[in-house]
Amino acid sequence: MGKGEFAALSLQKKRTKWRKKDRRVSKKLKIREGNKGDLLAGSPQAKGIVLEKRGVTAKQPNSGIRKCVRVQLIKNGKELTALAPKDGAIKFIDEHDEVLISGIGGAQGGSMGDLWGVKYQVTHVNGISLEMLRTGKKEKSKR
Repeated sequence: MGKGEFAALSLQKKRTKWRKKDRRVSKKLKIREGNKGDLLAGSPQAKGIVLEKRGVTAKQPNSGIRKCVRVQLIKNGKELTALAPKDGAIKFIDEHDEVLISGIGGAQGGSMGDLWGVKYQVTHVNGISLEMLRTGKKEKSKR
């Protein structure tokens, strides 16, 4: 171990090296690294504004067009594609609506089933549950 006037840098490097090898510290670092590619920045849900409606084709061997929306998040301005789940849900989502987005539940935070890169789904539109709108129990508020 260097004990000189210019030894501080080498001591810092050795300290970080051995810290990373420590089991407790490395576990914390891995948890922090898990949020790197996550557009929601570690939170389970986020609000966003609908930019456009679009259809996403399913991966092989399935065929069909899954109804999705392009959303810009309010918290960080990032854009993502979110699925409108179940039959007829896309009818209740219009452009410039405020929607609540949550993870779709794929393995390790990834996409689900036959959808390319769609990791999120719409749960609420303008503060009202999409399921309530779909079943006809509530109506969408006019803005």
